[in-house]
Parts: sequence; C-alpha cells; structure tokens
Amino acid sequence: MPGTRKLGRTSDHRKAMLRAMVTFLFETGKIETTATRAKEVRAMAEKMVTLGKREDLHAKRQVYGFITKESVAKKVIDEIGPKYADRDGGYTRIIKTGVRRGDAAEMAIIELV
Repeated sequence: MPGTRKLGRTSDHRKAMLRAMVTFLFETGKIETTATRAKEVRAMAEKMVTLGKREDLHAKRQVYGFITKESVAKKVIDEIGPKYADRDGGYTRIIKTGVRRGDAAEMAIIELV
C-alpha cells in the first residue's frame, strides 16, 4: 500500500514531495534518491502508469490531478501508458548505488523499464 512510510515529513509535505518526484521521474526517465524514497516513488509511479493505460475520462483526470506538470501528465497518457499496454506491472526498476557521503543514507536510482 503506498503511503505507509512517513519519511520524516508531515503528510502534506510528503504528498507534495512524492508528486514532484513522480513528475520528475516521468519527465527525465530516471532519478537518484534515497532507497526508501525510491520505494515510495515506485508505488505511486506504477499507479500513475496503470491509470495512463486506461482509456476512460476518470483515469485521465486522476493523472492530471496528481502529476504537477500538464505536459508530463499528457506524456503519461499518450506515450508511457500505451508503451506498457501489454505489461501487467513492474514498470520501474530500483538500482542501489551505495551510501551517501555525509549521512550514510543508502542511495538508489529509480528508472522506467
């Protein structure tokens, strides 16, 4: 279930951070972040791709309501959703890259498959 990790943020801050990270992931194709944030972003990104695969108006409105940039939301619906039409899940990949210098947080790269 997405949203089970608190990530040391209030609920509003956490939701805004995840929306921004999911938007940036779809915009660039991959991002580098901490491993726990990557796991949360994966859950939300996979849900957005699943919504992008559907053709109904409600799913499109949900995508536009979650993703912060209209051009990226359009990309999810027009390009990314149909690209994964024959795939039943597993749209993202998390690759652990080591620890961050300074606070030793475990880092990871999350990317679209």
